[in-house]
Amino acid sequence: MSRSILISGGFIAASMLLLAACGSGQEGKAATPAAAPAPPPVAASPAIQKIYDSTCSNCHGKPASGAPQLGDAKAWAPRVAQGREVVLGHIINGYQGMPPMGLCMQCAEDDFIAVTEYMAGAKLQ
Repeated sequence: MSRSILISGGFIAASMLLLAACGSGQEGKAATPAAAPAPPPVAASPAIQKIYDSTCSNCHGKPASGAPQLGDAKAWAPRVAQGREVVLGHIINGYQGMPPMGLCMQCAEDDFIAVTEYMAGAKLQ
């Protein structure tokens, strides 16, 4: 046999051994699933979606803002627990980093409640 055939044959054999070793010990083990993303929020009416897209998403759609994010039920739960009047007061007057009226000067109280319920995925009582 020529030397090049022996070298290429040895390379192939070594490659096969390496590939076989990569799979050893993994049989029967399920892959570790990645963290599940938050479920998508309930669909909003076109008017509420427009309010969210044009004003609310500037903070509630950017995790770096520190605002509770759209569909993050865990972050919204303590806020929802405060009740409708407290949350509405925070929206209208501003609260911590949130500007008054969430910069939605054309929004009515019902709009604020609807868009908040959309973001929180829960009813405000």
